[in-house]
Amino acid sequence: MALLKRIGFYLVGLSIGIVFLTLFLKKKSEETGVEFCYFPNCRVLKDMRSKPLFYSDEINKMLQEKKLDSLEIANFFTNGDIDFGKSNTKTNPCKSYLIEGEVNGKDAFLKVDNCTAKLLVKSLEYN
Repeated sequence: MALLKRIGFYLVGLSIGIVFLTLFLKKKSEETGVEFCYFPNCRVLKDMRSKPLFYSDEINKMLQEKKLDSLEIANFFTNGDIDFGKSNTKTNPCKSYLIEGEVNGKDAFLKVDNCTAKLLVKSLEYN
């Protein structure tokens, strides 16, 4: 009986500690803007957001004709899902990625080249 009581106290203390830790880390990350990216999709998108963004001629034309907005492109880098099966991550110096997202409520695919010093948005295709 004493062993069960000790295990119970341990689990209660552990759960309270975990709750306080998650609340503390959540508040800390909101104040400083720190993101905890552990999965490949999150890590690659975070790397892309940290680089200067350049557009291909095709994307520039779409932006000038008001068919596309730069905020919609930025949304791909925060809420998009990378299709690693269709991406070419072995090329040097730029790796090619296909990012799935939404533009004007339609499913779309954004093709980008992630180079060491810049990010080039190549094309946008609707599904």
